[in-house]
Amino acid sequence: MDGNTLWQALALMLVIEGLLPLISPSGWRRMFEQLLALGNGQIRFFGLCSIVIGLVLLVLLA
Repeated sequence: MDGNTLWQALALMLVIEGLLPLISPSGWRRMFEQLLALGNGQIRFFGLCSIVIGLVLLVLLA
């Protein structure tokens, strides 16, 4: 993987993350209100799950 691929991946991530607020701003706002109600441990668990899934995908796709 070269530096250009990394920048392309980051750009694609921004595009994907921007879809929900573009398509459904009220749904995006409700989602963040629900996230604020979670405890720190729950947020860390979801972050850890996201990292593990991302790493598994990287290994499978590389």
